[in-house]
Parts: sequence; structure tokens; C-alpha cells
Amino acid sequence: MDPPNRGSGAGSGLSDAAPPTIVEPKAENGVVDAGLKSLQHYKRALPKWRYQLRQRLLPIVRWETPYLAALQSTMRSPALDSYFAITANLGTHTFFMVGLPVLFWCGFQDFGKGLVHILATGVFFTGFIKDMCSLPRPLSPPLQRITMSGSAALEYGFPSTHSANAVSVAVYAILTLRSEGNTFSPPTTLALEALAYFYALSIVVGRLYCGMHGFLDVIVGSIMGAAISLVEFHYAPRIEAWLLASNYLAPLTIALIIIVLVRVHPEPADDCPCFDDSVAFAGVMIGLECGTWRFARHSRFARFYNGPAASFDIAALGWPRAVARLLFGVAVIFAWRELMKPTLLRVLPHLFRVIETHGLSLPRRFFVPASKYKDVPLRLRDDNVLPNVSDLPKLVRSIRGRGRAVSVGPQSAADAYETLAYRERKRRESLGGDTGAVRSKASMNGLRDKAAAVDAECSQVSGVQSGGRLAEFERAMGTGTAVASPTLDSPAPDTVAGGDLYLGEEEDELGEKEVFSQLVKPRVRYDVEVVTKLVVYTGIAWLAVDPVLMAFEVLGLGAGHLSTR
Repeated sequence: MDPPNRGSGAGSGLSDAAPPTIVEPKAENGVVDAGLKSLQHYKRALPKWRYQLRQRLLPIVRWETPYLAALQSTMRSPALDSYFAITANLGTHTFFMVGLPVLFWCGFQDFGKGLVHILATGVFFTGFIKDMCSLPRPLSPPLQRITMSGSAALEYGFPSTHSANAVSVAVYAILTLRSEGNTFSPPTTLALEALAYFYALSIVVGRLYCGMHGFLDVIVGSIMGAAISLVEFHYAPRIEAWLLASNYLAPLTIALIIIVLVRVHPEPADDCPCFDDSVAFAGVMIGLECGTWRFARHSRFARFYNGPAASFDIAALGWPRAVARLLFGVAVIFAWRELMKPTLLRVLPHLFRVIETHGLSLPRRFFVPASKYKDVPLRLRDDNVLPNVSDLPKLVRSIRGRGRAVSVGPQSAADAYETLAYRERKRRESLGGDTGAVRSKASMNGLRDKAAAVDAECSQVSGVQSGGRLAEFERAMGTGTAVASPTLDSPAPDTVAGGDLYLGEEEDELGEKEVFSQLVKPRVRYDVEVVTKLVVYTGIAWLAVDPVLMAFEVLGLGAGHLSTR
């Protein structure tokens, strides 16, 4: 039987409690090809060129998994588990969304805008490639996944967004510190450079240690992050000068280009949240460009914050006023989100139904069209970027508590499909005369010669020999029995934070139906969420760089009084 195709239609997942649908694949001569049991899903869901690209990259994921497991096993300790699980938050979207506005409110507009550019670009294009390639994370087991996030494992693995974020920030910071505009003393500059290197290295190594990414994921993600920062540092000032010298058509053109990029974002084969994050940061880019253009050209307060004549000085401002600015700014952003999101979720479905009647809707896979539902729940847990206010106490408790959770086994549809694909390959090897150990590359070449038609759809195996510790890790690949885990409010040792699932290491003899029945069902995703997220995050960025700065001056929290110094 074929595993459930969760990539078929926007209406899948209307009932979170509904069991998965098991679809029998059509096979020639009435015989189901066991070798295509799980790969057939991707062959159906992806265009031919994307499927072929995935098949070329998939052997790397399988090959590197035992080596990652050996690395993790060698390094594991409770202290490192907590350290890497907690510091992984420093590479998340939430950390940057909370921290970046502070740079604009504390006199570091240029540096803050550069960071927004590189992070938004990195999140968008790593998500773009993730959905395009639809590659799973390294297999668990043998890897154990250590995380504080219940949603991180639901994304595809290649490339690593955490690595791209961390390396891009580090490279951009180092380039800025080595530029002519650096005002820090040499010892301070050296210390900050060392901190940047340590930050990037810690995040990248942490992704490997935590079993969340493989070598290919972090290498490609790091290269992307470094390249994005280099482009931003050397070419963004020219674009910025053009933008500020142009009329309103310049920010409008940038906004339209970003919206087109969102529209052409690839459809994933599984229900992956990468697109949601890409939309959020696309909105941030639109709001940032429009807000900074308007503030620089039309605000009488711009001289206090921008350009060589800027008089802003955080020390001269005074710490009481600086803290008050931060509290006020954060309150405005959260108030906007708490007000605008439910408003849009109430209003947009009616507009979308009118649009559908004219045949103008552009539905995406896994998003339910407005004609299929009546109302949207107003407290959707749909945001991996900026948490709801009601979620903040739970987030604080998780950090103050254990700070980590460990899971073993598939956590997403992509994980489950790859687990089944690897299991089927090992079963074929056993039928070919193998004694149970994974064959070497040479013996598998012989097997492929005997069954070329089947193996044309399967990846090559790793070069791990049949003996030794690596072989033990490889024998654990493709195993795992799904059982439900406790919730976050009553966690048990070695369970997934957020109550996703816990997988034991025994062979699942019942097959794919049971594997998929134990996976957490994806929540219903509504078509209006895309526009809602785009508008909300556009507003967050615009508020941070334009109205909030003006409000500071009006409320007596601004830098205007410093201009007379």
C-alpha cells in the first residue's frame, strides 16, 4: 500500500481527527512495485525535473546519516543538549523579529536595515529551495533530535535556514566592523569579531549536534548566508541611494517584485511551513522599504536618525528614556498584531469568496479555499515567526525548565516517507540474499544490475561497510514505531516539546498505515492566511521604522532634544 498522499489538494486536513487515507498505487500487470512504495508519492507530487533533482540529492542524506549519528553519539552530554537546544533560538525568526526593531530605535538604522535584508533574503530563498527539493532531514533513528521547537522538524532539511541566518549575520557584522565607518576601539572590534565567529560556529555545529540537519544542509546554508551578506554589504548602498532619490514608484516596484516572488514560491510535496515563514519575511521587506523611504523623504524627524548629521546618541538619550522607548515600541507592534490579524481573518474570507466566483483565485496546495469553510478560528497557532501574546508564558516556562526535548523517529510526512523508502530498500536487499546488514556499495551495484528497473527509482546506498559502529547506526535507519507523546504541560523525559510524538527504535512491523496514523495531523490552513500574514508583517516593519520613530518625538521619548547639543 502506498502511504497517504498528503499533497493532494487544498482540502486535505479539514478534520484533524480524521485517519489518513491509504491510496493504492496503480501498477503495471496488477503488481505493486514495493521499491516505489514511498518514492511514488514524490513522483506524483513533484514535476519531473524536481523529482529527478531530489533523487540525485537524496543519496547524500542517506550516506551522511550514520556519520552524523556517530558524531552526535561521541559528543552527547546533558549540558551540551541544553546548550545547543537553547542557543538554537538565537538563529530563529522569532529572535530576529523581536531584536531587529531595537536597532532602529537605538540609533543603528543602517546596520538594522542591512540585517533585515540579509535575514529576509535568507529565510525566503532557503525556504524556496526547501520546498523545491522536498528533501527530508537526516533519518531518526539513528539520530536523536534535540529541540525546543515542536514545529522545526516539520520543515524540510535542505538547506539549513538556521545556518544561513547565523553565518549571514556573522559575515555582515565582521564586514561592518572592518569598514571605515567603524567607531569601536580596536580591542572592542576584536572582541566583537570573535563573538561573531563563535555565534556562527555555535549555531552551525548545534544543528549537526541536535540531529536537525546534515553536513550538506549546513554547508549549503552557510554558503548562501555568506553570499547574501557579501551582496548586501557591497551593493545595497547603491540600491538604497536610488530608492531615496526616487519617487513613490521605487518602493512600489520593490513591493511588486517581492509579491511576485511570493507567488512563484514552489509548491512543496508535503505540508511544510516554509512558505509561511517566507511570506512573513517578504512582508517585513515590503514594510521596511516603504517605511524607510517615507520616513527619510517626508518626516521632519529624519535628521535625528539618518545620515551623517544624525544627532542620535543612546548614551545622551538616557537609560530611562531608552527603556521607555523599547517598551512602547514593542507594545505597539504586539498591539498591531493582536488587532489586525483577527480583523483580517474575519473580513478576508468574504472577499476571497467573491474573488473565487470570478475565477481569479490562486489556490496553493494545503490551503483550503474560502468557498470550503464558513469562518476562520481567530486564535490560529499559525505563526513560527512572532508568537502570540498568550504563548509567551509557555515559551518562558520551556526555557526556564529543561530547555530541551529529545525525540527519536519520524516527525513529519517527509520523515515518514523517507523512513519507509529506506526500509523498503533494505527489505529488497534481504530478498537479494543479504543477511540483514546493509550492503556495501559494490554489492549494491550488483543488486542494481539484477533489478535495474526497480533501482532506477531508488537512491544509491552509503559506502558504510557491514561491520563496525557506523554499520550499527545504518542498521537503525528506517526503523521506528510511532506512539503519542505527552503534551507540553506535562512533559516526560525524552519527548518532543509541544507534544508531537515519540518514536521507539523497534521495527514497525505494521507498516506505513500505522506510521502515518501516529504522525501529528497538520492543522487546517486557510487561503486567507497568506494575505493576512503579508499584511500583518508589512505593518510590523512599517510601524517599527516610521510611525514609532515619529511617536517617540511626539511623546518626548525621541532624540530631538539632542540636536541642540
